[in-house]
Amino acid sequence: MLARLLRPKHVASAHCDLPCGVYDPAQARIEAESVKAIMEKYAANEDPVFRGRALHIKEERAELVKHHLWVLWTDYFKPPHLEQYPQLHQLFWDATKLAGAAGAKGTVDAAKADELLGKIDEISKIFWETKAA
Repeated sequence: MLARLLRPKHVASAHCDLPCGVYDPAQARIEAESVKAIMEKYAANEDPVFRGRALHIKEERAELVKHHLWVLWTDYFKPPHLEQYPQLHQLFWDATKLAGAAGAKGTVDAAKADELLGKIDEISKIFWETKAA
């Protein structure tokens, strides 16, 4: 009788720590678009004060790109996703490197930002495929 009284009335299960609606690669994309826009503004302006501020903001935004990508990688994607999409690990590795010192944080070349946006698009495509499944 005690076991029956202590048994939960509702049992819930989920594959992630919160409802999956909280995850979206759009957050990383918005920050990466900001990085690219800042790079373009940097190139178009010769004022050293403006350029210094632009570099500071660009690096903050690039760090946010990395943060949003790692949240997706560590919190949303699970082993079954990796089985279905074996390129995920390399894709996240490449994207976070492009957001970091070897990419967006370490350069003002907008081509690097375009590469980063391309990787985010690949991640987004896979993300939405997993959401539809």
